[in-house]
Amino acid sequence: MNGAEALLRTLCAAGVDTCFGNPGTSEMHFVAALDRVQGMRAVLALAEGVATGAADGYGRIARRPAATLLHCGPGLANGLANLHNARRARSPIVNLIGDLSHSHKPADPPLAADIEALARTVSSWTRTTLDAHSVAADGAGAVAAAMAPGIASLILPSDVCWSDGAHPAVPRPVAAPASVEDGAIVRAADWIRHGGTTVLLLGGDALLGPSLRLAGAIAVRTGVRLMAESSIARMERGRGRPDVQRVPYAPGAAVQALSTAQRMLLVGARRPVFSFAGPDGRSRPEPPGLQTAVLAGPEENVQDALARLAEDLGCGASASPEAGESPVGAAAGEVTPRAFAQSLAALLPEESIVVDEGVTFGRDVYAQMGRAAPHDWMQLTGGAIGSGMPMATGASIAAPGRRVVNLEADGSALYTAQALWTQARERLDVTTVIFSNRRYAILFDEMKRVGALPGEGAHTLLTLDQPAIDWVRIAEGFGAQAERADSMEAFNAAFARSVRTPGPYLIELMI
Repeated sequence: MNGAEALLRTLCAAGVDTCFGNPGTSEMHFVAALDRVQGMRAVLALAEGVATGAADGYGRIARRPAATLLHCGPGLANGLANLHNARRARSPIVNLIGDLSHSHKPADPPLAADIEALARTVSSWTRTTLDAHSVAADGAGAVAAAMAPGIASLILPSDVCWSDGAHPAVPRPVAAPASVEDGAIVRAADWIRHGGTTVLLLGGDALLGPSLRLAGAIAVRTGVRLMAESSIARMERGRGRPDVQRVPYAPGAAVQALSTAQRMLLVGARRPVFSFAGPDGRSRPEPPGLQTAVLAGPEENVQDALARLAEDLGCGASASPEAGESPVGAAAGEVTPRAFAQSLAALLPEESIVVDEGVTFGRDVYAQMGRAAPHDWMQLTGGAIGSGMPMATGASIAAPGRRVVNLEADGSALYTAQALWTQARERLDVTTVIFSNRRYAILFDEMKRVGALPGEGAHTLLTLDQPAIDWVRIAEGFGAQAERADSMEAFNAAFARSVRTPGPYLIELMI
């Protein structure tokens, strides 16, 4: 068999059953192999940023990699922004990147590029396959690297894919995460027993399943504060789950949130840092004198570390928080951030997946979602906007039967609006709420924060109203149902219709 077929059979045997692609000429033998190999769902994206963002969303929910199929260096470059976000989320992804044949590349044809250099900027593992005999083994290595987890990028010259003599490879075992040393557990227990304000800053696996329940039990037993990173890759949220505060994005609010902390234990999380430094040069929201230590790194066995800490402190997962308050009912009247959050918490279906790229308007939503029905919460992690719609697409494919609700700023949505077409084609149950203020509101805030005063020229560069963008027509053009709402009553009714309607549904919320 040829290299493409051997690679495809290897990927399927290793558990990779979904491929988000935007292929070109160099990938045609892989595309043709899809007709001969059962078990791979191929999902077409109209732009590479949709493919890579969808693979990110899929990986966060499925906790195993999807593949992307990208065309040469420019195709990879088009998808880099959402691979950057995926790297920050530690999402498992296998990139399959086509390249020119070995004999043709020295002629410097138009698509020639240093693909390895581009791939290394976002990948934990990068390799160019040399021949058809090694392509399947390289594919098995890519899957194992992605399960670390991380982004694995396999570059496939086209002659490797069309050449015969290849054979599938056996999947490689995935190493279990390393256990935390005893000293880290002892130190954490001593800090908590010492009294004062100790923060458990949670990230990664610490925000899911048994790990989150253990953290909640520790908080109930000892009074430590539970906080999450500002950018959450995935978190189990809602009634019956520990109510974890999030470090705010805005520097002033983040400083205030941590102002009383004396000690901080990192549990699968990174040390907090501002996205941008202001003229004062400050990079972190930590108060002076804060002691910081790592209980468990993102690559370590977080659940085991929390279980050992809970045992040391004499508490078990049975001491988890009570069910919590039910939401107050849906809001009425004017559309405001607080009113929207109130309605979403009241109306969200159970076991939904919320994908948050609401940026400025959406900042108030998280705080109220502790009262909502149990759900998963995911958001932009790397700061490269345009991830929300693709992430929602991948999450929906990873979790059929669950409603995905995508909270989307209008400026961010314009980067990857093509995802609506993929949602329509695949008949995905995704409700997209566009916060339509027709401006880059966050940049007006940032100008004030850094002391830059917006004038007429700046205003023109940061607004989207000349001409105004019609999201209802855009969505309908891509095959999704859509409507506009300009009051909370209208939104409540539209949202209820959306979750009753199979397939993608967009609500343009005028704010």
